[in-house]
This record gives sequence, structure tokens and C-alpha cells, in this order.
Amino acid sequence: MLYWLAEWLGFPGALNLIRYLSFRSGAAVATALIIGLWIGPRFILMLRMRQGKGQPIRDDGPQSHLAKKGTPTMGGLMILISLMISALLWMDLSNRFVWACLFVTGGFAAVGFLDDFDKVTKASHRGIPGRVRLLIEFVIAGIAVLLIVSRTGTDLYLPFLSDVYIPLGPLYYVFAMVLIVGFGNAVNLTDGLDGLATFPVMIASLTFLVIVYLSGNVKFAGYLGIPHVPGAGELAIFAAAIIGACLAFLWFNAPPAAVFMGDTGSLALGGALATMAVTAQHELVLVLVGGLFVVEALSVIIQVFWYKRTGKRVFRMAPIHHHFEQLGWPESTVVIRFWIVSIVLALAGLATLKLR
Repeated sequence: MLYWLAEWLGFPGALNLIRYLSFRSGAAVATALIIGLWIGPRFILMLRMRQGKGQPIRDDGPQSHLAKKGTPTMGGLMILISLMISALLWMDLSNRFVWACLFVTGGFAAVGFLDDFDKVTKASHRGIPGRVRLLIEFVIAGIAVLLIVSRTGTDLYLPFLSDVYIPLGPLYYVFAMVLIVGFGNAVNLTDGLDGLATFPVMIASLTFLVIVYLSGNVKFAGYLGIPHVPGAGELAIFAAAIIGACLAFLWFNAPPAAVFMGDTGSLALGGALATMAVTAQHELVLVLVGGLFVVEALSVIIQVFWYKRTGKRVFRMAPIHHHFEQLGWPESTVVIRFWIVSIVLALAGLATLKLR
């Protein structure tokens, strides 16, 4: 919005700074952080008053989690408000990639909100039926992929290799939709401990801030041998806004959490990351950078698959962070070690840029 205003005025004086992605990215971080910290206490109080008993806690989960009973959920709304205001304020709204990201983020947040609302009102951890939720998510992802692919293409680029790709053709649409929906749900599954999902999301967002900026710059993209996507650099501001919003949320979500993110936030953030990866044509790099989320999702798939066929469990409890809790790791130990893993994977993802 401010970019449009400055452009309309001809970027006079100090407004000339708005031309630069670096300035607007920094401003987006600060704006989202300030808004999140300002609305946080009032928002949490409002959630606590309206939800009463807070998010339902599974009886078959780790016993230490029963102490969290009464903690309000839907804290992802705090992230969404600060993220959206910051993004709309500092991004070029004529860019279709911007609207694709905003659409997935808002759409997945709406699905997550309905799920959280159903859990709270019915005092159950089940939420809305999984098939219904997935159907809506695939429709949202499909619309976003149509917006993106019309400007990028249907080639799947391989990491670590320069200008090597697989021409998927029409299959790319299915692949991209599965990636967006799958990653949204992977982040959702990871959000099971205080701060566990928030920090890795920030690390992944920082990584893709760099990637989309480089992809959008023809000189850097040519030098590094990565796909050049005109206009993708604008998503660096979106990634920066995610970082600022998550920093503010982590202030209140740090152990012991005053509020839970809920599906409202985790689905939206996972979908946003995947949409940025599809835009920058770094889909497989996302699988590496977000490897922690991928492992969390795989642990659930493996557990369900194996249990249905043998009646036995591979892990003591899934997702895998609960497995380590059952082994005797304190919650803080699990969280910090998983954070370390996310940092290492992000560095590995950035290394793919240079090793080409």
C-alpha cells in the first residue's frame, strides 16, 4: 500500500527508500513485531475469556501436557493480523505472487480457525473431518498454483545442480498442490510443544527470504545458476513479515505458553512457506530446509501405516517429538534440539545455492 502511494507520488524525498526491497523487508519485520507485541496481551485475555477451558488436551498424550489445560488456542490469529497488516502495508500489491501467498495464508488460516473453533466448542481434539479439511485446502492450493505457474512454468529444478530440471508438464500442478497442502499440515503436526514450530518457521522464512530475493534478481540468479523468476523478490517482504509476526508470538508462546498457535496459525504458516518455494521454483529445497516438518509428518504416516497392519508401533508416540518425550527428554530439551536441527537444515538449504 505504501509502495503504491510512493509510486503514485513519484517516490519523493524519503519515500524513495520504499523502492528498495531491503528497506521494506526490514520495515515489515519491525511492523509485524510491534503490532504483535501490542495486540498480544489484549488478544490473549480475550481468547481466555471466550474459550473458558482453552484447547482440549489429549488424555492419551504425555502426562506432562495435562498441566497445560486451560491454555487458550487460536493464537495464530495474532500472527495472521500482524503478518497481513505488515504485508499489505509494505508489499507491491500489483504483484500476482503476493496475492497467491496472501490467498493461501488467509485461506489455510480460515480452515484452521474452523478446526480450532470446532475443537473448543465441542471440547474435543478431533476438529472438523479430515477429508473435508483436505478438500478445501486442495482447492485453495489449486487456485494459488494457477496464479503462480502462469508466470513461472512447470519444470521441477533439482538442488545442487545448475539448470537441471524435470519437465513435469501438467503433473506439476498436482505436485505443487500436494506440496502446499502437505507442508501446511506438516507444520501443523509439529506444533505440539511450546515454541517447537514457531522458531523453525522463522528459520525457514529467513532462508526463503534470501532465496526469493536472489531468484527475483536476474544478476544474482544468473551468477548462482538458479531459476530467475521476475517479481519473486517481492516475497522477501512477505517472509520478513512472517519472521516479525512469529517473533512477537514467540514472546507469548515461550514456555510456559500463555497461548497456543493452533491450526489457525500452523496451517497458514506452512502453506505460506510452500507457496514461496513454488514461486521461487525451489520446491525440493523446501523439503530440505523444512526437513524437521517433513520428518514430523512422516513419523505420523509411518506410525499409522504400521499400526494398522501389525498392531504394533514404530515410535512410542507420534508425532516424533512425543516419542522423545516418552524416552524421558524434558520438553525444553526436545524443543531446543529440534531448533538446532532446523538451523542446520536451513544452512544446508542455503548451501545448495552456492554448490551449483
